[in-house]
Amino acid sequence: MSTSIGGVGEHPVFRPGGISYLRMPAVDPHASAAFYEAVFEWKIRGEREDPAFEDGSGHVIGHFRADHAVAGEAGVRPYVFVENLDETIEKIVAGGGEIVTEPYPEGDLWVATFRDPAGNEVGVWQQGPR
Repeated sequence: MSTSIGGVGEHPVFRPGGISYLRMPAVDPHASAAFYEAVFEWKIRGEREDPAFEDGSGHVIGHFRADHAVAGEAGVRPYVFVENLDETIEKIVAGGGEIVTEPYPEGDLWVATFRDPAGNEVGVWQQGPR
C-alpha cells in the first residue's frame, strides 16, 4: 500500500506508524546541521533559520531548532545505526561532540552515547564485531 500526502507521492517518510520527523534542539542550528552532515552524512537544506535535514535512510526528516530546550540526558534519546562505530566516534569527536558512554557490547551489537555540540545526548550503534 502506498501512502500519499497532499499529492506529494511516495516518499520514505510516509510510513504509517513510523517515526518520520524530529525537531532537534540546537543552540546554533547551522552548526548542528554541519555536525550531523559531517558525522552521519545527513542531507541538509541550510537556507532557513532552522536548517532542514534528512537522515541517511531517507525515513526521517526534521529541523534543527534554537527554540527548543536541549534534551541533554533527559527525555527521548535517539540512536543512530552506523556501519562502523569506531570511525563514527572519531568523526563525532573531530566535529566537537563528546563521548558520554564508551562503546559497550549489547548482545551482537556495540553501543555508545555522545553529546552533540548543542548538548543533546544521542546514541550510536552497530551490529556485529568491532
